[in-house]
Amino acid sequence: MESPNSPYGRSSTPYGVPPPASDPTPLPPQSPRLDAGRLWAGGVMTAVVAALTAVVALMLVRGVLGIAVFAPEGDGAMGNATTGALAGGAAFAALVATALLHLLVAGTPRPERFFAWIVALATAVMVLLPFTAAASLPAKIGTAAVYLAIGVAIGSLLSSVARSAVRRG
Repeated sequence: MESPNSPYGRSSTPYGVPPPASDPTPLPPQSPRLDAGRLWAGGVMTAVVAALTAVVALMLVRGVLGIAVFAPEGDGAMGNATTGALAGGAAFAALVATALLHLLVAGTPRPERFFAWIVALATAVMVLLPFTAAASLPAKIGTAAVYLAIGVAIGSLLSSVARSAVRRG
């Protein structure tokens, strides 16, 4: 028996139950939710990795390659207090980058793009900075390589931390 209300034949709803009414008003898009605790936990761990990256890069450049960077040649592979200062500076830079990332996620469209550009440009400044000082070419290249390693570590780790700390929808 055909349904009188349907020009196409039998009704597709079981037992004559009308289909649920659809809401004509679409839901507004939900803004991303930031898990700040997760972001900052990742930021602190990035600071630890950045500090260790500085130490390892200095050991490579000074100890393995024999290039005197951040300390006189007689200070050996671990150097002097500048090694600790560089590691502390790298950790501080990672925490500043975490704060920047938190602000970008909270208030900008496409925060990951802005963050990537800012970190890339800041890293480029640090890599180019040794070439403005009076030092030997190997020392300039070694210093630039240390800064590049630190910048890549901070940028790549915090980018992945942001992906896990921001929930869409």
